[in-house]
Amino acid sequence: MDNAPWAPAGLPAREYLLVLLTAAATTFLLTGLVRLLAIRVGAVAYPRHRDVHVEPMPRMGGVAMYGGVLAAIFLASNLPALSRGFTYSNDAWAAVVAGGLIVLVGALDDRFELDSLTKLAGQVTAAGVLVIAGVQWFVLWVPWGGVEGSVGQTLVFSSNQGQLLTVLLTVAMINAMNFVDGLDGLASGIGLISATATFVFCLGMLDRQNGDVNAYPPALIAAAIAGACLGFLPYNFQPARLFMGDSGSMLIGLMLATASTSASGRLLNYPDADPTDTIALLSPLLVVAAVLFVPLLDLIMAVVRRTKAGKSPFHADKMHLHHRLLEIGHSQRRAVLLIYLWAAVISFGAVSLTLFNPVVVAWVAGLMVLLAAIISVIPRMRARAERES
Repeated sequence: MDNAPWAPAGLPAREYLLVLLTAAATTFLLTGLVRLLAIRVGAVAYPRHRDVHVEPMPRMGGVAMYGGVLAAIFLASNLPALSRGFTYSNDAWAAVVAGGLIVLVGALDDRFELDSLTKLAGQVTAAGVLVIAGVQWFVLWVPWGGVEGSVGQTLVFSSNQGQLLTVLLTVAMINAMNFVDGLDGLASGIGLISATATFVFCLGMLDRQNGDVNAYPPALIAAAIAGACLGFLPYNFQPARLFMGDSGSMLIGLMLATASTSASGRLLNYPDADPTDTIALLSPLLVVAAVLFVPLLDLIMAVVRRTKAGKSPFHADKMHLHHRLLEIGHSQRRAVLLIYLWAAVISFGAVSLTLFNPVVVAWVAGLMVLLAAIISVIPRMRARAERES
């Protein structure tokens, strides 16, 4: 029975929770030490015209977050149930190695301000580590080419196609999280929400696969980074005492990409997959897109805006989504909480499609979107009313 690739006792929910809390506690305890280290080595963010903070702030919080991830993965490798997943997959260890590389690149940037090409090379190398370890995309739903009576089709990639897609999506997710890190607690909160939603989806997938041990890694990776974000948030929420820096934002993006990519491979093992079930086919892609919707939208808008202005896509400005919310009249905290709300609606709305009645989910998500939209424009409506009066 010990060699069976499934867990007959059910989902190891308690072990996953223990992993998440271990990552949170370790990150929280390390963050104070990393703050002192950042100050000593000169990893300090000085205010620039596009920044919101007005005083020098130490950064490099990603080092503490990586410590939390390390502790969580090491603990999982020694737990009765979760340790079985390491026998059948190297995905978790691949996340640790690639994460260590991306944190090293980010920490160097936090201290020395690396150029964009050097950072991009580090990101591609970290994504390459995942590919070499066998973490890659295998299936993807597309809305065209379906047979009569079905909507769309599921593409099964060759090895080379999957590897290329993995590198592209990983680099995109890393930069998306990096771009959105502009307000106290913003990236860590979005990372927590996104990772938690991914974790819930992976648990649902694990349940549908009857506890198949092969499906343990994506949930483990998501739980580890969710815990790291949770442990870092008390130091990072406004007013922040430490910034995560590129070492943290790029780590979040990499770990989310790894969890999503690892989950893609497990979709091949669905025992009851129905090609005619549009929602079931679409849900994995929805989850990947939804949990990163806010930073990806911000990334696309920034690239288009800068290219249209004749500037480099990496040219910094003060027109990100969080900057726009501040211009409307929201405070820093309210802007951050509002983006949390949008991220939660999108992320958990997509995940809920795989777990509950789609019609009910659509109504609830629609009401939440309406609520978020109203809250977003309240300051502007109030200012207009004051001008008219």
